[in-house]
Amino acid sequence: MNRRVFLSLASSVFAQQQKPNFLFLFADDLGWGDVGFNGRKDWSTPNLDRIAAQGTIFDRWYTAFPVCAPSRACLMTGRYGIHHTVRNNSVDIPAGEVTIAETLKGQGYATALFGKWHQGARNQTHPLDQGFDETFGYLTAQHAWEHFPKKFWRGRVEEEVSGYSCDIIVKEAMRFLDQNRAKPFFLYLPFIEPHFYIEAPEENLKKYRGKFPEKEPSKPYRANYAAMIERLDAAIGRVVAHLDKLGLRESTCIVFTSDNGATFEAGNQGVSAFHDSNRPFRGQKRTLEEGGIRMPSFVRWPGKVPAGKRSKEVVHMIDVHPTFAALAGTKAPANVDGADMSAVWQGRSKSPERTVFWEWPENPRQLAAMRGDYKLLDINDARYLYNVDADPGERRNLAPEMPELAKRLAADIDAWLKTAATP
Repeated sequence: MNRRVFLSLASSVFAQQQKPNFLFLFADDLGWGDVGFNGRKDWSTPNLDRIAAQGTIFDRWYTAFPVCAPSRACLMTGRYGIHHTVRNNSVDIPAGEVTIAETLKGQGYATALFGKWHQGARNQTHPLDQGFDETFGYLTAQHAWEHFPKKFWRGRVEEEVSGYSCDIIVKEAMRFLDQNRAKPFFLYLPFIEPHFYIEAPEENLKKYRGKFPEKEPSKPYRANYAAMIERLDAAIGRVVAHLDKLGLRESTCIVFTSDNGATFEAGNQGVSAFHDSNRPFRGQKRTLEEGGIRMPSFVRWPGKVPAGKRSKEVVHMIDVHPTFAALAGTKAPANVDGADMSAVWQGRSKSPERTVFWEWPENPRQLAAMRGDYKLLDINDARYLYNVDADPGERRNLAPEMPELAKRLAADIDAWLKTAATP
């Protein structure tokens, strides 16, 4: 081999080694107030609290949609629901959409999804067709509330499994890390905790039995909810400890967040309402109040993302795709709606001046636009303006005293809606 070829190959290997790894930890229906680093004291999340302290906690990290499938589609594509057309739980990501996995795979990344994909009712797309080398978990939404699953999909084939959901997922994740430690990787772990069913292993449940008043003592749902989050915390602790043990700590950007706020729906058995999971915010899953869209979130990347910091910079879930692309040394597709937030995550810049948007198309129809600290919330054409930094509980409607700002944000929403794609 001549010297020129050797240097070229060496340069290529070095460049690949410099690409950061990405570990994306995604909870399901976890409220902002369900974790210790946001003030929860009724149960403990020591691993999440420790990992968060090693990075930056983002107090104004927003999901892109207040329900499961559209939220995940926005994350994967970096685009609003009105653009990728996934606006309810029965719709799949269109095959033509480019996912984070596809962008990173094009840069030499190993890609894997272990957990919940959430195909729509038509089952038209598969993660193996959208950039993932490996998948293992819940392919459809049908069983993605069973915490003691009997079967998981490995790629396109079902196989029997046993154990608790997050433990099964993390075991697979650690196997993936062992096999891909020498190359850049994107490991996406969309857990189903604490989404209903409300059930946890007895070894965790016994710690909380009797701690909370239960409507029916024989059905300790409130204790189970605490135990579920504790079990999730332990599973996340194991996978991050394994990553660190493999020497990947400094080369891996870890993101933790949730798909939407905690729910007060019937399947939740009233436990999130009892525990006030979204505190100090109003609202829940399926609403555009802060409780439905503001997520417990942090980024850890030693030496790159400041440790021990809390940030009020606005981050939107559509930003993840272009940010990961930029950190990997490439660009997301030109049609993404999100922004490269790598400098913001690293504490070197403020969030860009922009208006970000949300919609909930079902009854009551809700729309929202935020610019800086101000958020306009439209519920069936009734409009409310809040300063969500000074008034995170959204108690004081500022529209009467700031009519021009309310009109401007309303006009922004109208212009945004005109860009909607045809399903």
